[in-house]
Order: sequence, then structure tokens, then C-alpha cells
Amino acid sequence: MPLTQEMRRLRAEHAALVTLSGFMIEFVAARRPPRPTELAAVRGMFRDTLVRHLKCEDWALYPRLQTKGEPVLAELAARFVDEMGHIAEAFEAYDSYWTQLRVEADWPGFCAETRAILTALGDRIAREESELYPVAETLFKAEAPPPRERGRRTA
Repeated sequence: MPLTQEMRRLRAEHAALVTLSGFMIEFVAARRPPRPTELAAVRGMFRDTLVRHLKCEDWALYPRLQTKGEPVLAELAARFVDEMGHIAEAFEAYDSYWTQLRVEADWPGFCAETRAILTALGDRIAREESELYPVAETLFKAEAPPPRERGRRTA
């Protein structure tokens, strides 16, 4: 997939993660847990979107940016990997620890850890959107071939 399409998809996933984070923040602002089915549904959507997103970034986007041959972009991508590469493992540990039984047994603990992980993820999204993605898009748009004109025939 061309990088410009990947970037659009990654930005759409960022928007979905921000929306789902908002639902989670509403849940953890309450004194008591929501119905287990509601919490499980939102957590599941959040988890699936985040895991897919992080895999795409970690396995496809960042390596492509680091090997692009553009030193500024390679350094920026490497810095993001170094600074935030641990977030997938941190989320996995959080998600596997907080079973429904643990959530019910320690709602305040779940709320505190949820706020912390959502803050870290929100910071990552904000930094990617403001620092990394614009630079990547500018470089890749500059080298993209011009779009073909409609109705024009080539011999």
C-alpha cells in the first residue's frame, strides 16, 4: 500500500482511538463500573484498533521511514521508536491484568491505570500527528508521481 494511503488510514485510526478513549474516560469518571458488557465492548474495540494501529506503525511505517534515505525523517522515526516503542507492551500488560473480576474488585485502581495508559496513548497520538506525520506526508507527496488525467489516452 502506498504510504500516503497508509497515512490516511493511520490518521483515521487515531481519530477512532481518540473517540474510544473518550468513552473510556467517561466510564472511569464514574464512581462505579458500567455494566460489564458496555465496558467489555468499548475495551474490545479500543484494543483491536490499537493493536492493529501499533502493528502497522511498528512493522511497516517506522521501518519505511527509517530506510527512506531522508536523514531528518529517519532520525525522527527512530526517536519515536525509542521513546514510545514500549507502549504496545505496556498496553498489553494493562489489558491482560485488568480482567472483569479485577475491575469489579478494584474499580479505583482500574480507573487510575486506565487514565494513565490513555494519557500515554493520547500523548503519542498528538506527537505523531503534530511532529511525525506532517513531515512524512510532505516528503512522500513530493516524490509521488502526478495523478493521471481522466480521459487522456496514452499510445
